[in-house]
Amino acid sequence: MIQTVIAAENVSMKFNMSKEQIDSIKEYFVKLIKGKLLYSEFTALSDVSFSVQKGEVFGIVGLNGSGKSTILKIISGILKPTTGKITVRGTISPLIELGAGFDPDLTARENIFLNGYVLGYTKKYIEQHFDEIVAFSELAEFLDVPIKNFSSGMVARLGFSIATIVKPEILIVDEILAVGDYLFQEKCEKRICDMMQGGTTVIIVSHSIEQIERLCNRVMWLEQGKVKMIGATASVCTQYKNQ
Repeated sequence: MIQTVIAAENVSMKFNMSKEQIDSIKEYFVKLIKGKLLYSEFTALSDVSFSVQKGEVFGIVGLNGSGKSTILKIISGILKPTTGKITVRGTISPLIELGAGFDPDLTARENIFLNGYVLGYTKKYIEQHFDEIVAFSELAEFLDVPIKNFSSGMVARLGFSIATIVKPEILIVDEILAVGDYLFQEKCEKRICDMMQGGTTVIIVSHSIEQIERLCNRVMWLEQGKVKMIGATASVCTQYKNQ
């Protein structure tokens, strides 16, 4: 029986963008109090509708500014749509801003526990899987180094290793497979494939069409906040590459 786990119905997202440069917080509040702040409305998403089935790997492609990350944040509950409705059935693990819960002054060892708590893991669970997290991240020799001394790639690797230690019902992936070297990217893909085989529903945003073609069952193409095309991976990716 086909089960829909994510359904977006006519979702639109609009933001107010400042029309002028404001050089200080004081100037901002003075203009705010006087009602002189000038905004222009920016539409990030316009009337977007789609559904994702349980166990499906659903890809989202589009140029920068097409609304890909915005729709992921709406699905994850980080943003609320201006209009429309999003329905999610299942627990979500969003790999959108890896390491966002890290404290730069703490070591990698300390941040594994801190980030694990943020993700809802118990201390006992983290202790049980600590060695696995470290081994996957390939950062054993940097465990007692403060995160502020890590490269962005190292932070993302550690964040991915922590976030994927459990198999969620819905996994949301935003460009994180680009972290690290080629071999580490292969490891990330294999872990996601293992999750897929375990029944996890996966939504992937990637600039790598080859990655989308390898991993996805269906693909949605967004263009300037609107749905350009939804369908089988091969047909959508072919059209996208020939635009």
